[in-house]
Amino acid sequence: MRPSLNILTPDLIEQIIQEAKRILADLGMEIRGRALRQRLVEYGLPLKGDRIHFPPEVVEWAIQQAPKSFTLYTRDGRPHADIGSNNVHFVPGSSGLRMLDHRTQEVRLANSRDFVEYIRLCDGLEHIAYPATAFSTNDDIEPQVSDAWRLYMVLTNSLKPVVSGAFTEHGVSRMAEMMQLFRRDKADLMARPMSIFTITATGMFRYSEDSGQNLLDCVEWGIPVEIVPVTLMGLIAPVTLVGATIFHTADVLAGITMAQIVKPGAPVLFGGAPATFHMKAASAPMAAVEAMHLDVAYVAVAKHLGLPTQAYMALSDSKFLDAQAGAETFSSALLAALAGVNSVSGPGMLDYLLVFSLPKLVYDNELCGQALHFLQNIRPQQDIPALDLARQLLTEQHLITAEHTLAHWPETLYLTGETTDRTSRETWVKQGSKSLLQRATEEVEQRLAAYQPIDTDPLIEAELRHLIQSGLTTTRPLPELPPVKQRAAAADGRRQRKFRR
Repeated sequence: MRPSLNILTPDLIEQIIQEAKRILADLGMEIRGRALRQRLVEYGLPLKGDRIHFPPEVVEWAIQQAPKSFTLYTRDGRPHADIGSNNVHFVPGSSGLRMLDHRTQEVRLANSRDFVEYIRLCDGLEHIAYPATAFSTNDDIEPQVSDAWRLYMVLTNSLKPVVSGAFTEHGVSRMAEMMQLFRRDKADLMARPMSIFTITATGMFRYSEDSGQNLLDCVEWGIPVEIVPVTLMGLIAPVTLVGATIFHTADVLAGITMAQIVKPGAPVLFGGAPATFHMKAASAPMAAVEAMHLDVAYVAVAKHLGLPTQAYMALSDSKFLDAQAGAETFSSALLAALAGVNSVSGPGMLDYLLVFSLPKLVYDNELCGQALHFLQNIRPQQDIPALDLARQLLTEQHLITAEHTLAHWPETLYLTGETTDRTSRETWVKQGSKSLLQRATEEVEQRLAAYQPIDTDPLIEAELRHLIQSGLTTTRPLPELPPVKQRAAAADGRRQRKFRR
């Protein structure tokens, strides 16, 4: 049996879904994207004032059309991740603006060098399934192409799929053309997608111009989308769990319905980035326990409907890699794993998703590994009946060398990495009395030194750069990117073996 989490009864889930449908039918959604709104009207959805209304039967039809799962592929076209069922994938969070520099401990604007190091680091993390375009390089590239520039740095430094998204109303097409360079044609990109794009529902039962156009473009290009409402409990959604889940569900069902109207069978994740609004502090913590409660509640609704899921979890609102960061990250990572969230956005993130930290990412990799290990199926493993094992214990006074122990310990016991200290105090002192931050920072540098570059066809790379430069308003060159450090082959081999435990 797989360990799981259950917080809503089927009857309550049905009530939540029915209430969400009632909101969509009676109040509708404000769809500000003109092209998408026109498609919905042409389909036959009622337009009353500035709001599109969604009849319940259309929403029900859309849920049936949406795939229950889909596969993400690598840059070179190999299956990489099955998004659906209870498969759990941990992914760095998105939307960061600043970097907590692990070399200086300074919080500053992130640049392209930071982003390349992040992708190279992420490429070798065992428990981070695929990267996200986690933060903006907002000090060295023009804003209108910064989304494409981030994708370029991913595509030329990792073969893994990526969670991304466009910053502007017309950003998807350029990014889709970039990904198509690694496929035979557009149809092949649709058949073997290498990215999930985020579509943000902006609250107040509204989709902005950017969100509407990006949704339309992604679906037409066959790019899977995650519908991510920013549900603020107590501000733009009810402060209570059931009420907030209803509002959240309405926002997501609107996105799913619009995607299916554009193209039936379009892959869509039932996602979200909820937070609570604290009146006294005027803050909106995403790692608040109530926000985590809302995450697992809407995931339960999505599971009831048989839809793939996404959630912002395994993150922290702390400012540093400290006890709060570890507690908030692991507790929510474990909740996400138990709930069966298919794509968990959050590792590496601090400070309300505003700051990214490479040491936190390597430590989160360790925490996510432990959460995934917790999901092992619980079943008898030659330990029922247990009488012979009990007799052996009494005879030998231990079970260390027992045949049963030797057969099962490699898959049963999780060996933590070096960021987690489980040595004796004497050993810890002999090894330098290093703090968590020191250990994690050292591992960042070791993993960056162990990075193995990937080859990119020079013609494809030139076309990637051309697509980005075509959107620039000036002739300034694209930012310089850090080269891969030269390493001795033997030392590199040792590092690779160390980090691919």
